[in-house]
Amino acid sequence: MTVLMSPDELEAELRALGAARYHNRHPFHQLLHGGALNKRQVQAWALNRYCYQAAIPIKDATLIARTEDADLRRLWRQRLVDHDGMAEGEGGIVRWIALTEGLGLDRDMVTSRHRALPATRFAVQAYIDFVRDKPLLEAVASSLTEMFSPGIISERVSGMLASYSFITKETLAYFNARLDQAPRDADFALDYVKRHARTPEQQRAVIAALGFKCDVLWAQLDALHHAYVLPGMIPPGAFGHGGDWS
Repeated sequence: MTVLMSPDELEAELRALGAARYHNRHPFHQLLHGGALNKRQVQAWALNRYCYQAAIPIKDATLIARTEDADLRRLWRQRLVDHDGMAEGEGGIVRWIALTEGLGLDRDMVTSRHRALPATRFAVQAYIDFVRDKPLLEAVASSLTEMFSPGIISERVSGMLASYSFITKETLAYFNARLDQAPRDADFALDYVKRHARTPEQQRAVIAALGFKCDVLWAQLDALHHAYVLPGMIPPGAFGHGGDWS
């Protein structure tokens, strides 16, 4: 790509990439949403996903610290409030912990992250490193997977409620707020990228940044599928290795 695209053409490229590579297409998610997993496998998903949830405000604080644009800092810090809350006991991370507890997992085990898959931890750290090290425009663009999250949230909630007797609306309460938060955040980030990607090189970079983020999400599901769907593949130390699910 050597020709500068219009902002709308850039958006179309980003949306096409997400349609092809977003993790709603992953076999593990199709099993999860379709009711084909057992409770242990769902627990493993929730425990590992906590690593990603806990990293979101860290990467957002990293992005805020990098910019001298006060408007960007003001708007982006709402993401910290969404995940950390304004006080103890509030925010998305607390709601995700409630999800894991609703599935019967021990809070300390979840929050320690010691029983998560190594590949999960590596993928999450790669995302934090990307936001810290790449140009700010690419760091913002890496968040654009949120353009596609309302669809997967709707699939997840409806599918899991219909398929699993051990899942309730209260268990999945985390996702209620995200149906409003994710589109708001995606709209801002998309507008920012369309305004600031002013050269073909910058446009290629923001498309690649979205591709990288899709890879981060896909890699986490690859790890879950490899460990918990394929028999005998749970790595030592991870949740469920050797029959240890505690």
